[in-house]
Amino acid sequence: MHNNICKATAMAIVGISAADAFMPVAQTNIPITRAANTFQSLPQNNYYQHNTQLYGAADDDAQDNEIERLKRQAAKLRAEAASLEADKAKQLALAAEKAFNRFDVNSDGEVSLSELKLGLEKELKTEISEKRVTELMKIFDKSGDGALQLDEFVTVDRFRNQLEALAREEKRLAAEAEQERKRQEQEVLLAEAKLEFLNEKEPTMSDKVVSVLPYLFPLMDGLQYGRFLLGSDDAGANPFVVILAVLYSLYRSIPFSGFVAFFALNILSGNPSINRLVRYNMQQAIYLDIALFFPSLLTGLGGLIAQGAGFSVPSAVGELFSDVMFGTLLLTLAYCAVSSFIGKEPDSIPLISQAVKDRMPTIDMLDGGTLDKEGRFIPKMPERKEDDDKKSDEDKK
Repeated sequence: MHNNICKATAMAIVGISAADAFMPVAQTNIPITRAANTFQSLPQNNYYQHNTQLYGAADDDAQDNEIERLKRQAAKLRAEAASLEADKAKQLALAAEKAFNRFDVNSDGEVSLSELKLGLEKELKTEISEKRVTELMKIFDKSGDGALQLDEFVTVDRFRNQLEALAREEKRLAAEAEQERKRQEQEVLLAEAKLEFLNEKEPTMSDKVVSVLPYLFPLMDGLQYGRFLLGSDDAGANPFVVILAVLYSLYRSIPFSGFVAFFALNILSGNPSINRLVRYNMQQAIYLDIALFFPSLLTGLGGLIAQGAGFSVPSAVGELFSDVMFGTLLLTLAYCAVSSFIGKEPDSIPLISQAVKDRMPTIDMLDGGTLDKEGRFIPKMPERKEDDDKKSDEDKK
């Protein structure tokens, strides 16, 4: 019967294999040896899983043992370090106690300021100032009673290190104070050099007299408005009119006198070595002369408009306008002259005085300058546009 069972089994296997052989490949994934693999798979998989679990448990135990060993070593090192620290602290305390006994001359249980000074000078073999010892006392005297008790006392090495630190700090502060002193001296010299360069000092008497002369320029150009007043019959007996006539003749004898005066005043007003009052009046004289042009322009335009409208302006109106303009000019110049003679800038002329102030250089505009070897101020030169363009190109790169 056993033989019959074996034969039946063999025939079944052969039948399954034959059926698989005639089945298309795309419709089956069963290999020819599937039966053999089926009989062998289950026992072997269980064996491998059992061995893997055994090896993993052994590795975990070894890793835990290594961690425990490292922890014990770390604890041992910490204990040894703490022991060393305790021994060191004990030695320092013993050294501080011995030093305290040496410093405490009168054995009253505390070290006074004089005892501290005497003991440190003896130990360090150098003289220490009362100020430095007082600083040490303030640092280590925690109780603030002016003396050091045993628990406040430290070793001589600590005192030495603290003295060296105080000395270094004192040197640093002294160096900073010296730098600050030099900086302040440099600022004072620079401010004085700026004042000398810009010459904003109080005007002298000669400066006051010279500051009036620029107003002859608008006066000469404004005499055209005084032709009616100065051309009267009784004007020749007036010495003021005679002086004006002489000055006007000299002024007109110079070719292009108006342009020469304009450029001369404009150039000289830019010289910072000239007193500020003189420079201010030069600029204001130029502005007054320019202002005289507008009344003439208005008069000419008015005549043209009247002529185009078919009527003429009475001569009395033109004469009155000229007299008013000349009188206003004389009053303005008189105010400027009187104010300049008393050393005050004539800065109350509407519109014109403010425009002159805006053009006048000030000390604040001279920031960035330096002093030469002779102590003279050298203003900072403005960078040229080419240099600015070159610098901007380099920044872009």
